Amino acid sequence: MFNLLTDPWLPVLRHNSGPCVIRPAQLAEALESDPVVAIDWPRADFRIATLEFLIGLLATACPPAEFDAWLEGWKTPPSPETLDAAFAPLAHAFVLDGDGPRILQDVENLDADREPVERLLIEAPGDSTVSKNTDLLVRRGRVEKLGRAAAAIALYTFQSWAPAGGAGNRVGLRGGGPLVTLVMPQAPHKLWHLLWANVPCGEPPATDELPRVFPWLAPTLTSEGARVVTPQENAHKLQCWWGMPRRIRLDFAPADPPAACDVTGVPDSVLVVGWRQRPRGANYAAWGGKHPLTPTYQQKPAAEILPLHPQPGGIGYRHWLGLVVASEDGLRKPAPAVAEWKQRFRDIADTDRARLLAAGYDMDNMKARAFVETEMPLPALADAGAQQRLDVFAVRLVTSAERVAGMLRGAVRVALFGAGASVKLDWELLSSVRERFWDQTEAAFFAHLLTVAGRGATDATPECLEWLKQMRTVALALFDEAAPLEADSGAAAPRIGKARRNLLFALLGYGKDGQGLFTDLELAAPEAKPRKTRSA
Repeated sequence: MFNLLTDPWLPVLRHNSGPCVIRPAQLAEALESDPVVAIDWPRADFRIATLEFLIGLLATACPPAEFDAWLEGWKTPPSPETLDAAFAPLAHAFVLDGDGPRILQDVENLDADREPVERLLIEAPGDSTVSKNTDLLVRRGRVEKLGRAAAAIALYTFQSWAPAGGAGNRVGLRGGGPLVTLVMPQAPHKLWHLLWANVPCGEPPATDELPRVFPWLAPTLTSEGARVVTPQENAHKLQCWWGMPRRIRLDFAPADPPAACDVTGVPDSVLVVGWRQRPRGANYAAWGGKHPLTPTYQQKPAAEILPLHPQPGGIGYRHWLGLVVASEDGLRKPAPAVAEWKQRFRDIADTDRARLLAAGYDMDNMKARAFVETEMPLPALADAGAQQRLDVFAVRLVTSAERVAGMLRGAVRVALFGAGASVKLDWELLSSVRERFWDQTEAAFFAHLLTVAGRGATDATPECLEWLKQMRTVALALFDEAAPLEADSGAAAPRIGKARRNLLFALLGYGKDGQGLFTDLELAAPEAKPRKTRSA
């Protein structure tokens, strides 16, 4: 049997010796001489899912009871022997094959047709795409067999982020393709510290609670009769790491001699060649805000808390409200791990930098449009008051940029089509102008944020004035590209000129939008120019 806790299967990079394969208990091995520094799968989604898997394993098997225990684990990481002992009570739940319970697989030997193994990969084409022969960008038949290590992480990725899959095939506990956000400490650069930075405090489950943590240890709570799986009622809160929305059984085949995995190229003596599934797996509800790595939002106060998902256009500083700090209305909140880091940071003396890693599948129902992954600075200050001022400053910059992006898009719309034209605001050109504004101001945002953080978030008025100037320059340049005023502009020339003039006036602080912009930045708006009166 292949066991994910006792067998070496995790491909990693060590600082000195390079690639190797380890057991999870070896994560903190040789920290001073040759530490593990990264996960080494050839796929980005596998790498992010493995980080989530390992954080979840630590949070389940050996979570710190409170902050002091967390700090001890940061300063003095556990030995392989200590982790082996912590993982031992859970080992029976992490078997991939065999006749007993299998990790993330239905306890029943499902009677169903075999699915191609590549459909465990979220971006793989489905039945409809294949039957219509429209799998042009992501072709079928690329993956026909998986080694057990790759099959294990493919299964975890699929179950954790499961997209919609047709009638009765449930989405993941956080919906299809949730956004994952991780704190990445920059010094010391060791995988252990990345994982431990994101592990929440808690307590390991009792033995009799394990079937409520690992749903494959018990008969599946299927979704017939509108039954749902909710935290505390019929599932342990730690099931947030181990959700199993799909009823799946992997099919294994021996390989003699060992054959190469189609994803990793690593030979294995046992291969996964397909899988079977039945509909009506667990229907998860009310798990918003329960997963430590996923930010949330509400559509209105007192509404259901929902997990955030990547959207077209990628992830950038425009998402700061909700990724790093809560929005002012409290409807968008960062993942608990990100919020907790600001508290933990204040007692860590050996690092002063961190980055935010945000990643996940941008899904259009059952279709994966892209896998997005972004890193950005995550400044934290030891003084709580300074941190609050820094967060307020970031909110000012993002809120003002949202206003200018909307002003720019509206001005281009009027210039090209007229004030009363019925053109959707998300039309491709208008959306492109807005996206380019965000892209071209991102470097300036982080430069100002780090500058203000570097001096303890004292008076930020100079940075706000410079930020306003930079936004004005970018917005006007993008307007001129999208709606150029040229000799052959003809009848459109007066409309383009007026739209640009109105945009400029607003960027200078005049009119309703201009006054709102200056208010966003807490700057004094210019005095209104007196109107000229005609002489008698």
